[in-house]
Amino acid sequence: MPKKDSRDVAAEITALIVRKLEEGVPPWSRPWSVTGAGARPLRHCGTAYSGINSLYLWAIADTRGYRSRYWMTYRQAAELGGQVRRGETGSLSVYFSTFAKTETDRRTGDEVRKTIRFLRSYIVFSADQIDGLPAHFYPTPVAALPPTPSEHQAAIDRFFATLPLDVRHGGDSAFFNRAFDFIQMPPPAAFRTMDHYASTLAHETVHWTGHEHRLARTFGKRFGDAAYSFEELVALSGQSAPSATLQ
Repeated sequence: MPKKDSRDVAAEITALIVRKLEEGVPPWSRPWSVTGAGARPLRHCGTAYSGINSLYLWAIADTRGYRSRYWMTYRQAAELGGQVRRGETGSLSVYFSTFAKTETDRRTGDEVRKTIRFLRSYIVFSADQIDGLPAHFYPTPVAALPPTPSEHQAAIDRFFATLPLDVRHGGDSAFFNRAFDFIQMPPPAAFRTMDHYASTLAHETVHWTGHEHRLARTFGKRFGDAAYSFEELVALSGQSAPSATLQ
């Protein structure tokens, strides 16, 4: 039987998913890649995770930058010849199931069969946290390929060239830094297509227009409040790929 864990499993999973949403672009819909292998998380045997485990471990890998798709318990890693590195922190893998229990009704004396639902959790580690596993558990580095060009690239370039943007490339996040007035973008090669790149840059550019030196919008002071939500709606209005309108 899985080991019972005293951690609040539901709360941890919910907190991580909410945090990924707060960051603006959830990993399951983001148009650029962060983890090298990506795709659905796998158990040590190659079986794909399902349900909340798939979503949660995907978010964990995205947050920590893990590239391997494989996850396993400490014992499974040892059986495969691997060793979890000292100091590594495991992640939760949850297990939902039911069992039948027969009880005697105190009033009638009749036996009543009840179905009991329960939640258990395992601690698992990404293969990126483990040394000595067989080679197939680690993704082969793949050279970054240029994203698919846009059919309207010239129009997109003309549009952004007219704006005095300070766009900086690097890392795996896209955001507008209001304090220092610049837009941070992942490298273009991280995007699926240049249309996706233009769409993301357009979204951040709309946030850029709200700076106090430009339109001085007062939206977006705190995540979750009405002002923040309205600012996101404003930004989304400009996120449709510019290639669709700048012809």
